[in-house]
Amino acid sequence: MQQPIDPAAQPWFFCGIGGSGMLPLAQIVHGLGGSVAGSDRSNDQGRTPAKFSWLAENGFALFPQDGSGVQSSDQIVVASAAVEDTVPEIVRAGELGCRRMTRAELNSALFNSAAQSIAIAGTSGKSTVTAMLGWIMHRAGRHPTIMNGAVMKNFVSAADPFASAHVGGGDLYISEVDESDGSIALYRPSVGVLLNISLDHKSMDELRELFRDFLSLSGARAVNFDDPEARALAGEEGQVIAFGIDSPDAQLSADAGSVIDLPAGLEATILDRRDGTTHPLRLSMPGRHNLSNALAAVAAASAAGVPVAEASEALSSFAGLARRFDVIGTSPSGITVIDDFGHNPEKCAATLRTLKQHPGRVIAFFQPHGYGPLRQMGHELAETFARELGGDDVTLICDPVYFGGTVDRSEGADRVVQLISEAGGRAEHIPAREAIADRIAALARPGDRVLVMGARDDTLTDFAKELFARLS
Repeated sequence: MQQPIDPAAQPWFFCGIGGSGMLPLAQIVHGLGGSVAGSDRSNDQGRTPAKFSWLAENGFALFPQDGSGVQSSDQIVVASAAVEDTVPEIVRAGELGCRRMTRAELNSALFNSAAQSIAIAGTSGKSTVTAMLGWIMHRAGRHPTIMNGAVMKNFVSAADPFASAHVGGGDLYISEVDESDGSIALYRPSVGVLLNISLDHKSMDELRELFRDFLSLSGARAVNFDDPEARALAGEEGQVIAFGIDSPDAQLSADAGSVIDLPAGLEATILDRRDGTTHPLRLSMPGRHNLSNALAAVAAASAAGVPVAEASEALSSFAGLARRFDVIGTSPSGITVIDDFGHNPEKCAATLRTLKQHPGRVIAFFQPHGYGPLRQMGHELAETFARELGGDDVTLICDPVYFGGTVDRSEGADRVVQLISEAGGRAEHIPAREAIADRIAALARPGDRVLVMGARDDTLTDFAKELFARLS
């Protein structure tokens, strides 16, 4: 049984404080009155300096990743479950007898302590739905605390440019929850949302078991009935709000004839089959997958007591997320650069499919987020790029992100490029990212859409911005 956590009761140290999972959690603990220190290898290497300058200026004590920041047995040391015991902070924590927590243990303890909690689960779309739902509940005056893995543009300000978290009143906690490390099992949601289930970090059998248990521990459920795997786990009717675009028995759906796809958004009409009402929906994010995400957020809000009309209206002012089909700009010659978090087959397919709904060639640059994931998903990724892109399009892949360690690097990007070519697609392996920029500059012509894709590397956004400046 988890013990309640009082963030202000003890000092905290976050190992890898700048990471997409650690940073929002550190922001929440700090916002709830905790004393927060941390270290990060990226800070030591001079990567993303603006982020670490902001942290230092806003009361987060930063230390080199040499163990010097772990100074007292009173500190709770938070680190990813994947962090090795040889990391200096972990060694020092052991010497001092500090309590250690994984980020999932801390997040779930905060989550489970809230009077009402909403967890968003699934292979793809979690961050977008979390942000959509957070904005709905914020607009509804529910003062949510939101734990996300991406910067939420609606909450960005000059004072908080890295708003992947938002600290509210404490009674409502909204969080995406992760199945990749099994930590989804720690959460006890008032409302559990299941978006989809597809191959990512675990086998399908393992994923089915994790998501089935997640739903069984949720007080209320919102489940995507368009996804056969998710639907199979929904449980008894009457205990679930079903949503979906195509499913005739989904309680919240989209009127098929109302959907208008736009290059930078979409319009649709939400049909609530529970009472026969319809509600206009306008999104500033394009793509059918984002219509499904919107239905998920509205369903979750409904399960938490917010009327469908109010939830739908709130989404008209939803500004989206950084690195989720984030248009950097269009050059004077008509070349558009887009920054995107796509890194697994389903996420990549959704973005590519959205682009191919409109005319123009696609130059897709994909940076794998690790050798392990590439080995696990390489074949499916290759099939995705070959299937979704046409004969005029091209995929460029560099070597995977590697910041050191003992990972097996025997299978790399060259294998995926070969698989794409064998499946009928056009792809090139260019090991260095700098050379990728040169190749894109040589290839790009008016009307092209240049897509920068990948995860776990904040500098991809800088790369996209520099590339846009060069193409302009």
